[in-house]
Amino acid sequence: MRMFLSFVLLCTVAAVLGTDASRAQTLNKLPSLITVSGEGEVGIAPDLAILRGGVTTTGKSAREASEANAKAMTAVLAATKAGGIADQDVQTSRLSLQPVRDQNRNELRIAGFQAMNQVTIRIRDVAKIADVIDRLVSAGANDIYGITFVVSSPSKALDAAREAAIADARRKAETYARAAGVKLGAPVTITEEGSAAPGPFLIQRMSGATSTPIAVGEEIQRVSVTVSFELLR
Repeated sequence: MRMFLSFVLLCTVAAVLGTDASRAQTLNKLPSLITVSGEGEVGIAPDLAILRGGVTTTGKSAREASEANAKAMTAVLAATKAGGIADQDVQTSRLSLQPVRDQNRNELRIAGFQAMNQVTIRIRDVAKIADVIDRLVSAGANDIYGITFVVSSPSKALDAAREAAIADARRKAETYARAAGVKLGAPVTITEEGSAAPGPFLIQRMSGATSTPIAVGEEIQRVSVTVSFELLR
């Protein structure tokens, strides 16, 4: 019985030692890694502008405000078409008719009505932005509240930013590897995070000016990556 127990004990110890040895061997085979982040960015001029604007009118009655707004907005839409904007690039984004309260006397008293009609206009030639705004204002638009500049096809710029981000990550990893006295191997994993930072823009109506100055600026296509490289002893 004792011999049998001793045999079982020896087998158990051997199995444990074998497992530990196998585990150690497996761990030794696992690659040593270094994980760093890299960033790359490329500036590109936008080729599409999105303009928002329209007409706000007031009247003593809802009908008066609405009719005045419809008349003015018809002229504004005609001006956009005359400026070379296609029908599919003009979309109504806000339409409202609401009472105006008498703030001085009695807040419950209706002093009149306000009608608002706003559209979103896609301008596919950014060189025409100033001309389009001037046409809108001349036609009666009194509500222009923003421009968004867009890069319609950012793929090439993003690819260039990706290459720059990987190069930045490799540069950092090589610095660490050199300082540690090891060699840098191939990348094992790559994770990307991207963003586009809008460039500056300006809308300014100046007294006596014949056109509206617009600064288009540029869009920054930015990519951040996290890369794990293998370290070679």
